[in-house]
Amino acid sequence: MNETKTILVVDDDPNITELLRDFLEHERFRVATAGNAAEAWALFRQDAVDCIVLDIMMPGENGFELCRRIRKESDVPVLFLSARGDDVDKIRGLTLGGDDYIVKTASPGEIVARVKAVLRRSASRQQPEEAILDYGRLKINRSTREVVVAGEQASLTPKEFELLRLFAEHPKYVFSYEQLLEKFWEGVGDKHTVRVHIGRLREKIEADPLRPHHLVNVWGVGYRFEGG
Repeated sequence: MNETKTILVVDDDPNITELLRDFLEHERFRVATAGNAAEAWALFRQDAVDCIVLDIMMPGENGFELCRRIRKESDVPVLFLSARGDDVDKIRGLTLGGDDYIVKTASPGEIVARVKAVLRRSASRQQPEEAILDYGRLKINRSTREVVVAGEQASLTPKEFELLRLFAEHPKYVFSYEQLLEKFWEGVGDKHTVRVHIGRLREKIEADPLRPHHLVNVWGVGYRFEGG
């Protein structure tokens, strides 16, 4: 995957940019370099950049100011690179939208590892869960917390919705009475507590609550969700 990623390294010290270029290219990243904020901004605007390693103290516009401009247009991962390790700069950098803050005493290998880490986090953020769980006559919108049964909107209490969501996100998985009590009632109650809530939920989502199609009993253990 690394060969498809472009890393922009911004530092006014050419020794640092070239050293990081060598290490990053060894890991099969594409690397662009800039010696100041103006060059970095031009590269950022004209090329697809997947991560930016950004020095803070540079002549002209500093790294904080450049990050502020970048954040108005993009959520590309930004790792600040600084000679200073004090908390004030670190807090400011992260507050401005930086994803990490690295002191220049770190080894090139550590910097490359931190680049890989923020790219992994960025990839996971870009793959949000599907908002709607579609089980035919039963549709659950996790974003709006709406449940539609056979084309009609069902009115669920917050706890009923969370119960249904848990089951629907784990079809075929058997949840025991004890697991459900611990998760939704902090361990207080008994099997009857769970049965009452499951019964109410079935009345709202099942065509025939006495012969449930979605939420079925696993006798002596608990319940599982059968899906569509």
